[in-house]
Amino acid sequence: MPDFTPGIRRYLGELRQVFDALNLAEMDAVAQVFQRAYEEGGKIFVLGNGGSAATASHMACDLNKDACFRAAKKFRVVVPTESVATLTAIGNDASFDDIFVEQLKNFAQAGDVVVGISGSGNSPNILKAVEYANQLGCTTVGFCGYDGGKLKPLVQCCFHVRYDDMHVVQDIHMILVHVLSRLLSADAGH
Repeated sequence: MPDFTPGIRRYLGELRQVFDALNLAEMDAVAQVFQRAYEEGGKIFVLGNGGSAATASHMACDLNKDACFRAAKKFRVVVPTESVATLTAIGNDASFDDIFVEQLKNFAQAGDVVVGISGSGNSPNILKAVEYANQLGCTTVGFCGYDGGKLKPLVQCCFHVRYDDMHVVQDIHMILVHVLSRLLSADAGH
């Protein structure tokens, strides 16, 4: 059997290196946007493909349940990837690039928050939805990696993991979800 220990150490070392370089002000800015949406009763739409879709679902679970379970006031986090029927209908009848923007047209309003999660920062369906959200008057947030792609300059608030490895970027995005859940918990007292 091979010894995987050196590979494990190497990967964890990469994560440590990225953690040390994180911009905490960017994390704080995202938390502020989410807190404002909570206080004002706005919806937070979280968009992602593949692993980023899983992160979006996890974020909704943690904020909708964990952060406000015993509170009278609730987060209102919506994940458009949750309806496979809707996604495939839009993808089939229009384009995969429209799967998020078309759902935002149904439900988003000015003042809501739209979060695009794209490791590369270049997912066409995320970019199209963020452009629409900006025009509508939503607050837009991006979670990206690598050089930030086209998403970084398109959003008003960005959490950018400056690293060129999708697994590391997605790990850090998921950790931010847990940080947000803890920070924004009604029991946290901030």
